[in-house]
Amino acid sequence: MTRRYTLNRRAEQQARTRRRIVEATVALHGTVGPARTTFSMVAERAGVQRKTLYAHFPDEPSLFEACSAHHLEQHPPPDPVAWTGIADRPERVRTALLAIYGWYAEHAGLIAAVLRDAEHHAGTRAITEQRLGPCFAAWEASLRSDGDSPAAAALIGLALSFHTWRSLVMEQGLTTPAAAAAMTAAIAAAGPA
Repeated sequence: MTRRYTLNRRAEQQARTRRRIVEATVALHGTVGPARTTFSMVAERAGVQRKTLYAHFPDEPSLFEACSAHHLEQHPPPDPVAWTGIADRPERVRTALLAIYGWYAEHAGLIAAVLRDAEHHAGTRAITEQRLGPCFAAWEASLRSDGDSPAAAALIGLALSFHTWRSLVMEQGLTTPAAAAAMTAAIAAAGPA
């Protein structure tokens, strides 16, 4: 009985250590960015020795995998199911953008750092494409229609971009609802093919 208790306790302790490491990594990715986050920084922030960190995550890809999975599990991106049933296209677009822009606002620092580093850091780019690529594709598919003009299709892609949200809200001072309304109007004005 004592051995089973000791093993369970040890497994719980390892799980807590692993979680501390992952949460420290998420925090560092949101401040210094994934490309500048070192194992030494993670170990220090998590309060573990480097050998403990390597025992849980032998390399950067395994740590990035766990970090991104943890963050997206805790803070999932908006699900297009929430708006795909809206028949009125402008209302569907506005509803989607409000949800997506709200998610961007909640995680702006982390998203900005990850997207910045994805431009020049292969590991960050690979994990970003793996984790967020399907999400962005589903968002876009939920807003597109067969009759879209090339301009409308391009504007949908532009509207879904984190950089568009950041420019409209953080740089130009629009509220999230005003930014969603502006992009909805632009897409509607582009018209069908």
